[in-house]
Amino acid sequence: MARSRGSWTGGTLTARSLLRPQDVARAVFHPAWIPQPLDPSVERLKRFRVMAGAVASLGVYTFIEGGFDFTELLENAMTASVVLLFLTPLTVGAMLWVWRRGGTVRQLRVPLLNSLKLLLLFVGCVAALLLLVRTTNAAGSVVMILAVGLTMMWMLIFTAYGAVRVSGNFFGTAAVHRCLPPLLAVVTSWLMAVPDLVTGDLHGLSLTLGIVFILGAPLTVTAIALLEMGRLKRRYGIRLKAHPATQAPAPGPVPSMPPGMPPAGAPYLPPQGNPYGHPYAPGGPHPYAPHPYAPQPPHHPQAPYGA
Repeated sequence: MARSRGSWTGGTLTARSLLRPQDVARAVFHPAWIPQPLDPSVERLKRFRVMAGAVASLGVYTFIEGGFDFTELLENAMTASVVLLFLTPLTVGAMLWVWRRGGTVRQLRVPLLNSLKLLLLFVGCVAALLLLVRTTNAAGSVVMILAVGLTMMWMLIFTAYGAVRVSGNFFGTAAVHRCLPPLLAVVTSWLMAVPDLVTGDLHGLSLTLGIVFILGAPLTVTAIALLEMGRLKRRYGIRLKAHPATQAPAPGPVPSMPPGMPPAGAPYLPPQGNPYGHPYAPGGPHPYAPHPYAPQPPHHPQAPYGA
């Protein structure tokens, strides 16, 4: 929870970063207060969860129905963002009620507020992008199209990269509880599929393909999310139903070795030198010089039998 304090971007943005909207999106939509992943395998599962949801959701509109309506895609993204604006606080509120016996809401106030700010920021960016697209399409002046179009392209790349980031960290809710991002992914994917199942809207597909594409996203996301939460529980003791304050502190990064300590390859051996000296060092001892503790001859070596 300590990482919830401090700079939002971690001081990584510069004036040159504005030329690369993907770098700005990485800093803005994955702030410095979001905790680092505990395990590379859990991080890979999170990437698979994001890719599975994106491919299954966009496959119907892009490859199956034929044609790609960019404005319609943005309108669907705006609808999904508004749904998330209400669904995410509702789901987190339900988990706060589950955690009520293990701790208080006051202990989670800072990460909860930060997550809400990130959610509002993303919804605002999607709304701004949709407004720019509609303004560009309705503009009759070439100058207006060029001026707004450049801003629109920057916002498009920025929002697209931001969508990938918030799909993985789910608005930084991992700062509240490590199991909240996979839980929110499951709830969101099923909520998006239920209206199509209830209304029977198969997007012009046959019954078999419609069911496969409609149920493919929630089933895939659910399986990966359950595997992700299972690994968090087995390896780190992080349980969804337990208040974050009752969880054991997660292991941090391996501390760096203090200066002067032996290398990691031989932790129990002191640094070894050459016990015999360098035989070829100029001015150094002869490699076959007598040992300093060897017995000395009783007479002078030049006159072994006396004068």
